[in-house]
Amino acid sequence: MPHTIDTTGDRPDTAEDGWVELGSRAQLRELLGEPWPVVIEKVHDRLTDDDLDILSRSPFCLLATSDAGGNCDVSPRGDTPGFTHVLDAGTLALPDRAGNRRGDSFHNVLDNPHAGLLYLVPGGKEVLRVNGRARILTDAPFFDAMARDGRRPDLALLLEIDEIYLHCPMSLNRAGLWKPQMWQAS
Repeated sequence: MPHTIDTTGDRPDTAEDGWVELGSRAQLRELLGEPWPVVIEKVHDRLTDDDLDILSRSPFCLLATSDAGGNCDVSPRGDTPGFTHVLDAGTLALPDRAGNRRGDSFHNVLDNPHAGLLYLVPGGKEVLRVNGRARILTDAPFFDAMARDGRRPDLALLLEIDEIYLHCPMSLNRAGLWKPQMWQAS
């Protein structure tokens, strides 16, 4: 069912319209319950063989950044499967390919190095989240390994990993992301 958008610019008063906003972390924990220990235990800070397998098969990720003021941006990144260059178990590099030239993610990283990556493998059930601290490189010896069609990238995002987490596939299942019968024609 299509959504309608109020284009008048008027925002409803939450108190008058019956909106109830969450007030605290304690209230959130009460609503969600405690996470299962297995969920907490699968968070790690070094790439495993399973993580490397997903990275080698993934042609797509989303890069989340925010500026110094906390204004967020999520940018799609894609290339041939395995486009993410693994330097070691704690460091990744994403080659920058020609796009719209806005550079929102790079502008944000210059102000705030915290970044997150979310990897998907088409048809797969894996969702790999990688969080860390980013830097922007204009050259490094490994740029040759990231060349495509004989062209080295001009920039690369280097991510020093703080946290890696393999999500359960429930969001992909609910969305029917890999089921063409669930897709709507545009």
